[in-house]
Amino acid sequence: MDGSRNSWVNTTHDWAGTVDEDHLDGIRRRSAEFVPGGPEHLVLEVVAYAADEAAGRGGGRCVVTLHADGSVSVKDDGRGTDTRVDEHGRVVKKPVMATKDLRFFDFPEAERLPDGHPRRGMSVVAALSEWLIHTNRRVNGSWSRRYERGVPVTDLRPVEADGTTGTCVRFLPDEALRAGWSLTADDLALRSAHWPDLTARLDDRRHGEGRPGS
Repeated sequence: MDGSRNSWVNTTHDWAGTVDEDHLDGIRRRSAEFVPGGPEHLVLEVVAYAADEAAGRGGGRCVVTLHADGSVSVKDDGRGTDTRVDEHGRVVKKPVMATKDLRFFDFPEAERLPDGHPRRGMSVVAALSEWLIHTNRRVNGSWSRRYERGVPVTDLRPVEADGTTGTCVRFLPDEALRAGWSLTADDLALRSAHWPDLTARLDDRRHGEGRPGS
């Protein structure tokens, strides 16, 4: 038990929130502002969280996978997204997908991603994706949740432990963003050099993978 939810300190996100639909709608209405580099910027928003974990632990890895259905996944070996148990025994995960990142969203000059554009947070990725699946592995349990345009459409679903920790964020960018987009290993190597504690690798499965289930 991690105590009363009201006592939890907000660092990156507001623990009292679950879904901020006005925030998500605002991102969708101004999509050109939030993804000036198209899907590559979305990838970098996710990789930045893997880099945060790597920096905090003195090193880490992530794999960016291009899937046959047009989706992208970013899998890291960090601690996993913070997940707690409130005073009622309910499992609560930090609302990284459906609420704003308090460090960046209202302070666009606070940090820039390696494409030169402001970092805004994971909610930009969720809001501008047809669907997103967040799989989280921590020492105290593993789960998965599906989002559609930033809104969770499933509860936290238990995932069998495999002896690892970390997160996997798989998302399908909006169709209008996907046209003519590509990412190469050289592109990723150039961008990820921005984060010296992170080793990033590209796995291109676009021509050798079936469509995933939902």
